[in-house]
Amino acid sequence: MPKTTMKATLLRHTPDPEGTIALGAKLCYSASELDKLAAGVEKKDQAGFIRRLISMNHLSVMEHASFTYGISGVSRSLLAQITRHRIASFSVQSQRYVSASSEKRGGFFYVVPQGVERLGEDAVAEFEAQMDTIQSWYDGWVEKMGGTGEGVNEDARFVLPNAAATQMLVTMNARELMHFFRLRCCSRAQWEIRALAWEMLRQAVEVAPNLFENAGPACIAGPCPEGEKSCGKAAEMKARRRALMEENHG
Repeated sequence: MPKTTMKATLLRHTPDPEGTIALGAKLCYSASELDKLAAGVEKKDQAGFIRRLISMNHLSVMEHASFTYGISGVSRSLLAQITRHRIASFSVQSQRYVSASSEKRGGFFYVVPQGVERLGEDAVAEFEAQMDTIQSWYDGWVEKMGGTGEGVNEDARFVLPNAAATQMLVTMNARELMHFFRLRCCSRAQWEIRALAWEMLRQAVEVAPNLFENAGPACIAGPCPEGEKSCGKAAEMKARRRALMEENHG
């Protein structure tokens, strides 16, 4: 029953997402036939046009481009947070159909909280021992309820902790992804989903650099919306965002 680490991979995205968005926007204001508009978009660099759309807050056309990530090694606690982003599609590994028993798959994987890791090796060992205890509870209930089957799994899972790891597919359109980055890249976001958001942003920038040029926490594009709860790290956030862009262009 090993601890696990986060992994996020951009698996699929709309081909030429920036071109698709540009086509949608041009269609709104042009009397030209669609095929002629598409040909024009293919011939020209749309970087400036994409920037102008974003500056005008013409964001509805951003919904024509979608991005699908494979995410693993994250906690059920993170799952509860990310599914609050309603304009998204999720496919999540089931704790009903997938057993977490020691016999079936070596036990459940789990995420060690950042705060525990900062306390050092002894604290991590204590946490891991607690996970071992929970595993024994789970295995015990599986055995008492018959040893196998969906009904057994769905009831035995009630003793599993928020630390239990899961994996999922997440699909968001570009507009929702920008909103996700705005909220979850913020230094006030919980550490696990913040780490995930920055990694998802890094990969989004690789395939659509103009579209996500100014994506990230709200403070990189204007005043912090957190008011008195602001972390005061706007300069640090801007520097991190700048380094990410330089890495992509490097």
